Amino acid sequence: MGLRVNKLLRSKLQAQAKNKHGGETQPSPDEQLTRLEDDIRRLRIEFDIFFNGGAKRPPYDTKGRVETLLKRLGDDRTLTYAQRYRYSSLAARYNAFRELWRRTMQGREEGRDPVSAARASAKKEAPTKNIEAVSFVCQDAHHEVDVIKNIYESLIEAKRRCGEPTESLSFPKFHRLLASKADGIKQQKGCDRVLFSVAVEDGHVSFKAKAD
Repeated sequence: MGLRVNKLLRSKLQAQAKNKHGGETQPSPDEQLTRLEDDIRRLRIEFDIFFNGGAKRPPYDTKGRVETLLKRLGDDRTLTYAQRYRYSSLAARYNAFRELWRRTMQGREEGRDPVSAARASAKKEAPTKNIEAVSFVCQDAHHEVDVIKNIYESLIEAKRRCGEPTESLSFPKFHRLLASKADGIKQQKGCDRVLFSVAVEDGHVSFKAKAD
């Protein structure tokens, strides 16, 4: 009888620990990681809209939500190895985006970003191309999977926006091609890092690589 009572008490305590604020169940770590991935993707789109002049203010609310969730998951000591690896990958992706946004914001303040440059050229009545570009620096294309994935996602997104086909370009194939390209540039130029850039020029996607 005593054992049964202890089991019931333990079950009750576990149920209370899982429920909060009127009985709402807290999302699991996997659910929070999925939400974090979705929010990072949404934040990237919102920043693209802002930088292209479609919004008046940066998406700081979404950015704050992402950083709060990153901190919460980073402090969670119950994450499994697989969950911790997934978290680290998402955190690295977000940090790469955040640095890109910081540089773009700084360029906008100094009039060096594509939108500000186009506006300045328009004021001078000089012809200009409609160019949007993002850049990534890669030191080891064989092992920096997060960086390669960011380049791949940027390229796929740019192609989709321009209506260009993407079905034949899988990530494994892209990774192999990019790693081979990086090795060739490093050997030819004697450099340690390679700069990859994805740009949209007058409705067409341009992908370039050069020594950094």
